[in-house]
Amino acid sequence: QVQLVESGGGMVQAGGSLRLSCVASGRTPPYYTMGWFRQAPGKEREFVAGITYNGVTTIYTDSVKGRFELSKDNSKNTVYLQMNNLKPEDTAVYRCNMGFAKDGDNWYRPYPYWGRGTQVTVSS
Repeated sequence: QVQLVESGGGMVQAGGSLRLSCVASGRTPPYYTMGWFRQAPGKEREFVAGITYNGVTTIYTDSVKGRFELSKDNSKNTVYLQMNNLKPEDTAVYRCNMGFAKDGDNWYRPYPYWGRGTQVTVSS
């Protein structure tokens, strides 16, 4: 079984920054892709960003391009989501996911491996 543990959520003022982390453990595949989804109350789950195993390809939803950045440290089985210039619309529970994408893709397919989520709240 794969375990994913997120950290780094919190409350910030509009324009501020947060850095989320997700650590993977358990029986992970050799070349896994990881990403982030978010969901606000009453809204559908939304894909935010993903990164291939070696970091060659990153994928971002349009609403966060230029503000969010994904990176990886494979030696620690960890993915980081740096979130800058946060907006109230970014308020949601952010969940880490292990899934599939290959270098050159612009899409991401989630596997059923999820973290429990971390709350991000942005005040105006």
